[in-house]
Amino acid sequence: MEQAICQSCGMPLSEDVLGSNADGSKNEKYCMYCMKEGNFTADCTMEEMIDFCVKPMMEEMPEKSETEIRNMIASYMPLLKRWKK
Repeated sequence: MEQAICQSCGMPLSEDVLGSNADGSKNEKYCMYCMKEGNFTADCTMEEMIDFCVKPMMEEMPEKSETEIRNMIASYMPLLKRWKK
């Protein structure tokens, strides 16, 4: 089974990091850092989200360069629901 990821930032989703809907129920598409009470927590562009995600990914993958991580994020971010055109 494929790991579900936040459709805004790409973070792996688990029950403890799910965002919330306007009615207080769990949102299974977005993490709590991106979706709260049915609204996105940040009004940003995809490019700004990529910039935001680089640092935490560098901590998770210290063997990769910043350029490699930025390129990796930039390749999957446009495929996520929030950014898909």
